[in-house]
Amino acid sequence: MNIFMNKKYLAEFLGTFFLLATVVGSGIMADRLSSGNEGLALLANSIATGCILYVAINIFIPISGAHFNPVVSLIMLLKDKITYQQAIIFMALQILGGILGVWVSHFIFELQILQLSSNERTGISQYSSESLATFGLLLVIIIGDKYSPNKLPSLVALYITSAYWFTSSTSFANPAVTIARTLSDTFSGINYADTIPFIIFQILGGLLALWITNFLIEKE
Repeated sequence: MNIFMNKKYLAEFLGTFFLLATVVGSGIMADRLSSGNEGLALLANSIATGCILYVAINIFIPISGAHFNPVVSLIMLLKDKITYQQAIIFMALQILGGILGVWVSHFIFELQILQLSSNERTGISQYSSESLATFGLLLVIIIGDKYSPNKLPSLVALYITSAYWFTSSTSFANPAVTIARTLSDTFSGINYADTIPFIIFQILGGLLALWITNFLIEKE
C-alpha cells in the first residue's frame, strides 16, 4: 500500500515538513534581517515556530494526533495509543518530512540545497537541556490531552516558544527536527557530531515524562 494514501501518515509527513520549513526558513530570514543581533533573530525564529505549531496541530490533530516528533510517537506507542507499525511509519515520515522541509527552505532562499551544519551545540549542559526540553514538552502533551484537549495546540505552541528561551540548546526536543537541522548550515543548524547525544537525551526526557505522568494521572 502506498503510505501516502493513508491520511494519518500523510498528515504526519506534511506537519513535520511545515514545521522544519518554518524553523529553518524563519531562521534564515531572521538572520538576514537582524543585522547580526542574535537575540532578535532568535525571537523571530521562536515566534514563527510557535505559530506554525499552533496552526499545524489544530489542522492535523483530528487526523493523525499531530505528533510531528518521533519521541511523541514513541510515548504514544508505549501508552497504547498507536500500533507498533504506525509508530515506525510515523517516525520515518516525520524524519523524511523534516528533511524535505529543510531542503525546500534552502531552495526558496536561494541557498545550496545539500548542506551539513557546522554549528556546534555540544556538551553535557546542552544535552541535559534537551532532556529538560523534551520532558516538559511531553508533560504538556500528556497532561494537556487529559485535562484540556481543546487547548492542546495553544499549550504546545506556547511551551515551545518559551523553551527556545529557557533552555541552553534552544529546545529542539524532537529527533526529526534534530536530524533535519543537521542538514542546514544556517542559523538553525546543528553539527552532525551532536545529533546522537541530542536524540538520546530527548528520548530519556520523554521516558521520564511518561513515568511522571503515569504517577500524576493514572494514580490520582
